[in-house]
Amino acid sequence: MTQVAQTLPLNQPSTQTAFTGLKCKECGTEYEAKAIHVCELCFGPLEVAYDYSYLSKVVTRETIQAGPNSIWRYRAFLPVTSENPIDVGTGMTPLLQANRLARRLGIKRLFIKNDAVNMPTLSFKDRVVSVALTRARELGFTTVSCASTGNLANSTAAIASHAGLDCCVFIPSDLEAGKVLGTLIYGPTVMAVHGNYDQVNRLCSEVANSHGWGFVNINLRPYYSEGSKTLGYEVAEQLGWQLPDHIVAPLASGSLFTKIHKGFQEFVKVGLVEDKPVRFSGAQAEGCSPIAQAFREGRDFITPVKPSTIAKSIAIGNPADGVYAVEIARKTNGNIESVNDAEIVDGIKLLAETEGIFTETAGGTTIAVLKKLVEAGKINPDETTVVYITGNGLKTQEAVQGYIGEPLTIEPKLDAFERALERSRTLDRLEWQQVVV
Repeated sequence: MTQVAQTLPLNQPSTQTAFTGLKCKECGTEYEAKAIHVCELCFGPLEVAYDYSYLSKVVTRETIQAGPNSIWRYRAFLPVTSENPIDVGTGMTPLLQANRLARRLGIKRLFIKNDAVNMPTLSFKDRVVSVALTRARELGFTTVSCASTGNLANSTAAIASHAGLDCCVFIPSDLEAGKVLGTLIYGPTVMAVHGNYDQVNRLCSEVANSHGWGFVNINLRPYYSEGSKTLGYEVAEQLGWQLPDHIVAPLASGSLFTKIHKGFQEFVKVGLVEDKPVRFSGAQAEGCSPIAQAFREGRDFITPVKPSTIAKSIAIGNPADGVYAVEIARKTNGNIESVNDAEIVDGIKLLAETEGIFTETAGGTTIAVLKKLVEAGKINPDETTVVYITGNGLKTQEAVQGYIGEPLTIEPKLDAFERALERSRTLDRLEWQQVVV
C-alpha cells in the first residue's frame, strides 16, 4: 500500500493527503494507488481508502469554507496528491428550495441540487472527470479516454483540452445531437460505435489493455467515482452542515448513488455533521431498469437488460454498482422506482414549469419518480427531501420536441397580436379543463 503523501492543499495550511491506497469492496484486499480497478483475487471492484482519524484532526468546517468555490474545497477527501489539481470551477452548484414544485406535489420542504448548471459542460460528470484527470496526470497518462452515453464524453473532452491531455472518447452512434456536438467542439477523437453503452464499454476495456490509455471510468474508475461524493458534501454544507432526511437521485451504473451515501458517511465519521438516518431513493427509466427490477423483486443480483428508452444518459443495461445501490436503498428504508418515457417527458416539463430548470432526460426520470413516490405515500411531506438534477436539457432537446407546443407566428400588427393572444388563452383554458376532468 502507498504511504501517506505530503502535499499543500489550496488555500489551506500545509497538511497531508488522507488517501492511502485502494481496497476491494468485497474481500478487503489492499492495493497501491495505481491505475487498476478490479481485485486480482475475487474480481470485486476497488475503491479508494482513507485515513479518517487523520482527516478528523486536520479538517474543519472553517478549513473547507476557506477553500476555493469548487469541488476542491473538499480536496482532503479526494484521491489526489497534486498541489495544483485541475480546477475549472466545477462544483458548488445551487441548492434551490423548490417551493412551487413542492406545492404542486403536496410536500413541504423540497430542494433541487442543480448540476444542470455545472462547469464546464453542464452535468455532474464534470465532478468525476476533474478528479479522474487530475489523478491521470499524477500517474503519468498523456492520453485519456472514456466510454460514455454523452455527458461523460463532453466532460472528458473539455477538461482534457483545458489540461493539455490527448483525448479519444467512445460513444454509442445513436446519441443525441447536442451531446455529440458538445464533445466534438473540444477537438478530441470521437469513436461512434454501432452498439449500446454496454457494448461500447466492453470495447473500451480492450482498448485500455492494449493501448495503455487512462480511461476515466475503467482503469481510473476508483478515483473517478470519488468525485461524485462532492454532491453529498455540498448538500450537507448548503443545508447548514446538516444531512437531509431523504434524497432522490438517478441510477445508471449506480455509482453516483453509492458515492453520495459515502460522502454523507465520511462527513459523519470526521465530525463535520451529526449522524442521522437518510433515506436513499433511486430513479430509473422503465426501458432500462435493471436496478429497479432487482429492488422490486427482492433480489441481491442484477439481471442485465437491453436498453430501450429516451433516457440515454442513464441507459446502462449492466450496471457495475447496481447491487450496492440496491443494498443502500434497502438498508436506508428508501425505494427504487422506474417510469416510462411519457412520464419522463412530463417530469422534464413539470420541473421547467414550476422551478425554471430545464433538465435532460435523467432529470425528467428523477422528477417523475419523485412524483410517483409522493403519490404512493413513500415520501413524508414533512421531511427534508433533496432531488439531484444531474444534466442540462439543452443537450437532449429531441426528447421534448413535439410535446411543448409551437410559437404563435403573427404579422407585425396589434390586431394580429390580440387575436393570437385570445387563441392562446382559449387553448390554455381547454387544457386546464382537461386536467381537472
